[in-house]
Amino acid sequence: MAQRADAVIVNSLVRQALVAAQEVMGENGLNAVLRTSGLERFIGNFPPEDLTPAIQSIEYAKFNQAIEDFYGRGGRGMLRRIGKASFQYAVREQSALLGLAGTALKLLPEKQRIKFILNSMVGALKKTNSQVEAWLDESGGRIAYVESTCAMCHGRKSADPLCYLYIGSISEAVAWATGQPHEVVETHCMAKGDPYCRFEVGDAAQ
Repeated sequence: MAQRADAVIVNSLVRQALVAAQEVMGENGLNAVLRTSGLERFIGNFPPEDLTPAIQSIEYAKFNQAIEDFYGRGGRGMLRRIGKASFQYAVREQSALLGLAGTALKLLPEKQRIKFILNSMVGALKKTNSQVEAWLDESGGRIAYVESTCAMCHGRKSADPLCYLYIGSISEAVAWATGQPHEVVETHCMAKGDPYCRFEVGDAAQ
């Protein structure tokens, strides 16, 4: 699926990423990245906590790329950490949107817990943005989160998958649901020319 030139992302998701980035990089680091990516308007002025689709996906992709560029080889790990912090923020501030309140996950088998949290992420994105195309895939015996409207790599080109922030968010979501870390691998990426970004959940880390 071709990426829409007018693709947008909602304010709350960008705010979530900026709050997480500030936790991980510090205020000075975040401000430097915002200047590099042409997003100076967010310095000390994060988007509101609402579901208005007001920010261009191409801008969010530039923010992700700027972190990679700014931190060099450490940028990928930094983005994963921001992704983890971003999911933690979502649990604190958006648990109702994710449908997590009162869920007795401990009573479910591990595979069902993973499917529940990933479906919750899919549902929240679709409820907040009609442009989003995301789903779960279980082909090949693995559970995978798939999205064909990924804002992290929007308009970018790469020989390798590069949605590291998403890897961090999904990893943290699965760890939150199961109580233990699982490896998450991006097997397909739109930046490589694939029709979607696909994040496969592996076995629990030993």
